[in-house]
Amino acid sequence: MMENKKIYSLAISCAAGLEDLVCQEAKDLGGIDVDQARGLVSWKGDLEAAYRACLWSRYASRVFLTLAEFPAPDEDALYEGALKVDWGQHMDIETTFAVDCTLHLSAIQHSGFAALRVKDAVVDQFRKTHNERPNVSVVRPGIRIRVSIYKDQATIALDLSGESLHRRGYRKEGGSLAPLKESLAAAIVALAGWKPGISKDVMFLDPMCGSGTILIEAALIFGDAAPGLSRSYFGFSGWKMHDRTLWDRLVDEAIEREEAGLEREWPLMLGYDADPRAVAVARSNVENACYDDKIVIKQGQLANLRRPAARGIMVVNPPYGERLSETDQAEQLHRALGRISKQELYDWQIGVFTSNPDFGDRMGIKWERTHRMYNGSINCRLFCGTVHEEDTPAFQWQLAVDNGPEEGIEFGNRLRKNAKKFLKWAERDGVHCFRVYDKDLPEFNVSVDLYEKWIQVQEYAAPDTVDEKIAQRRFQQVLHQVRHLFGVRRDRVFLKTRRKQKGKAQYQKQATHKKMYTVREGDCFLLVNFTDYLDTGIFLDHRNIRMKIAREAKGKRFLNLFAYTGTATVHAAVGGAESTTTVDLSPTYLNWARMNLALNGFGGLAHETIQADCLKWLAEDRKEYDLIFVDPPTFSNTKKESRVFDVQRDHRLLIEKSVARLAEGGVLIFSTNFRRFQMDESIDKYYAIRNISRDSIPLDFARNSRIHHCWEIRRK
Repeated sequence: MMENKKIYSLAISCAAGLEDLVCQEAKDLGGIDVDQARGLVSWKGDLEAAYRACLWSRYASRVFLTLAEFPAPDEDALYEGALKVDWGQHMDIETTFAVDCTLHLSAIQHSGFAALRVKDAVVDQFRKTHNERPNVSVVRPGIRIRVSIYKDQATIALDLSGESLHRRGYRKEGGSLAPLKESLAAAIVALAGWKPGISKDVMFLDPMCGSGTILIEAALIFGDAAPGLSRSYFGFSGWKMHDRTLWDRLVDEAIEREEAGLEREWPLMLGYDADPRAVAVARSNVENACYDDKIVIKQGQLANLRRPAARGIMVVNPPYGERLSETDQAEQLHRALGRISKQELYDWQIGVFTSNPDFGDRMGIKWERTHRMYNGSINCRLFCGTVHEEDTPAFQWQLAVDNGPEEGIEFGNRLRKNAKKFLKWAERDGVHCFRVYDKDLPEFNVSVDLYEKWIQVQEYAAPDTVDEKIAQRRFQQVLHQVRHLFGVRRDRVFLKTRRKQKGKAQYQKQATHKKMYTVREGDCFLLVNFTDYLDTGIFLDHRNIRMKIAREAKGKRFLNLFAYTGTATVHAAVGGAESTTTVDLSPTYLNWARMNLALNGFGGLAHETIQADCLKWLAEDRKEYDLIFVDPPTFSNTKKESRVFDVQRDHRLLIEKSVARLAEGGVLIFSTNFRRFQMDESIDKYYAIRNISRDSIPLDFARNSRIHHCWEIRRK
């Protein structure tokens, strides 16, 4: 059969944002009169060019060959125009077919009825000429007819692709993952800078690889493999004018090119994911694509990413949440990605695909180019650039040389003395958040805490014997002295007044600014909120306990009960815990804990967060843990179950239930800030118990030895 050199009007549909890439593909295929509109590239070419588009286009959704164009102001005109097409040239009576229709700015309002009218025209024509009719088949028909009507102008075309070209054939449908379409993933990879002829010394990395689609598309590009080669079905298979000889020649050529590509020296291609389910799916997809000897998939947390090669390209589509709480976590994960990239991947090229343009700004990377793309209906951005090593100098406090205002000078002098002492200690021990004044002078009943470059001043309610105006004046003197000594603007000083709290009052919102600040503690990054709650999200007096957990957590299963914002969980994770389980009744604080984990690059099944009443949960849980931290409130009540928790009354039951979850050789760390707390004497009879309160209180809280009590508890 002679090859068909007729020039056809062709069109390629694609996701919005990929038009330029598809235009270039059409030109590379020898297309002429190439033009583009949103989501569609029109061009002219012969049948070989059309076949090559089906076989080789990495970014196309469908390839259409135009059969007719005519005005269609109504359904009758559409029927008459479709009836004029000689359908006998394109199909036999035995050929099954299907009709799809799209409408835009059309007087015809119902796409289903429009498709039905075209179907009627096809059937009526065959009935007239053959006294029989062909059958409709929705699933893999012999030919698929596509009708599009724009401004009452109809185009009838043959869908050469049959089904969307993003279905390469290597990925199993279904499952809980929501992966990128292969065509979109290929575009992301290409725009990020990955090219067919790239050096073997340039590594390709996806640290949150999900189903592995980005890695596989990168492999197809590097290996010069036709993305349509593994497909078992195309829309032209049942077309009467299909040139099988031409198609077979193109397939043979593609096979030769793919085999040649496999013989090349390949770069290292590496993917990680925290979720073992995603890792299993990715490995299966990689094996289906026959790249299991080229692509390595490992289970791993973003937090543990280390520089894997001197040169490389990282392309990643971090998870993003649809619910507000998930969005909060996704934002912190992007912050972690930016920070870790600057630490480990400096001088690398990176491409980050995200659904939220603000997330790109949160990463702290200067982007060289940005591409707007769509993942389905979701407006997304691809941020591309070169990572540069972090060169911002670490913040250091500089104390004012001269004394502060005369009013409140006695407070100013004590604050200066303390600041000199604690700043020296903090620099030596790498402490970034600490207390520099803790009600040292009775007349100035405040505490002053430094959080990186921010200051929190807490005023403790004066006794009734102190005149309120005097107390207010002293507090103003405190603020003037603080601002002078540390040389800070007002917007870096946060004020709070503490009064005796009942029940859950200390955990209730004080404001709704929702502004989070990132601070460091040890090797961890933690989120604090200075305005919305009485406490910031970090109990500074527990610093030594958290550092102890970090030292002891490696390889262990860690349980954090009454977890608050999960700071102890983060320390355990950073310390190398095998797994962490974080339990708290508050959805607000549990979400905060998830954000803290994400900020440090942790997530997935290994780091479980559970909203539950801790005592009730302990009664139902059957897992074992090697390290458990329990820091219950002094008093709390749950409205839902009308149950009251009192640490003095209930601690024995709590400890018994917690120890029951300890694995052999495990340790329970129990802490309480109830100053008058007395440990039940029976605890010592049944368990090995050691009071570690003295060691658990850090230097900046040493003058208050009863700020909390802490024990290690083991099975005897």
